[in-house]
Amino acid sequence: MDKYLEYTGGKTDYQFIQHKIYPCLKEIILGYKNGTDYQIHMEEDGLVLGGSNLDQLTWMDVRVGEWVVTPRHGKAVEINALWYNALCVMDKLSTQFGEDPTPYKELAEKVKKSFNSKFWYAEGGYLYDVVEEYDAKIRPNQIWAISLPYTMLAREKELKVVQTVYKHLYTPYGIRSLAPSDPDYKKKYIGKLINRDAAYHMGTTWSHISGAFISAFCKVYNHEPNAIAKAKEMCELFGDHMEDGCLNGIAEIFDGQFPTSSRGCYTQAWSVGEILRAYTEDVLPYETNINI
Repeated sequence: MDKYLEYTGGKTDYQFIQHKIYPCLKEIILGYKNGTDYQIHMEEDGLVLGGSNLDQLTWMDVRVGEWVVTPRHGKAVEINALWYNALCVMDKLSTQFGEDPTPYKELAEKVKKSFNSKFWYAEGGYLYDVVEEYDAKIRPNQIWAISLPYTMLAREKELKVVQTVYKHLYTPYGIRSLAPSDPDYKKKYIGKLINRDAAYHMGTTWSHISGAFISAFCKVYNHEPNAIAKAKEMCELFGDHMEDGCLNGIAEIFDGQFPTSSRGCYTQAWSVGEILRAYTEDVLPYETNINI
């Protein structure tokens, strides 16, 4: 919301939002609070839980018959980061429209407290991927808890998350879906469909996550000049790839090991969109000398 107001110079069509969008947003919030299909519901701690058995509810959604490749049943880290952001947006909108923001504000505080209590893996210095079963695998989903506009962690914890992702998951063309040190890590996305499905979210590098990582990186280093220079370099590295394969596009995925050959969709909209978003939001406005 704040980013949108920056882009529009503080002007927006609040009347349209109030009458067309806001009622739907209230229904969505109630849907999570009251519960919906696939066991998706808010629990007593304010966090959102979903899935069981063969359900695959997050973007890590591969299932082969009755084999769930990346089971994430429970409270997923990025889902609850998005849930917190939704509540913060509703706090702002309800205030804007003359309604009592207290229910959203109080619930957001509850979510923040529960998130810090349950998701922080103190021994590793990063966020669990899923609770209540407590999956301590180093995965990229935690980066959205830092990159989104409203964050729940203290800055020192945010910095640790970014450093962990950079050390274990970062590659020039994307972020690995699992750390190479993990025994379940798959280094290549190649071969028969069953082999590719097994690797899709178990080590394969995803380009679009670089956008969230770059935003989080700039945030934890306060958009300082050195951080902006590094973030610009991260964006520009994709320029070499854009001269390969499908020209001027960014592929969906790369191998986890030696991620230089593109795989999957050879030019993916969210890959292009996220790198462009990170550059225009977190690099371009903070540069003093731009050569285009």
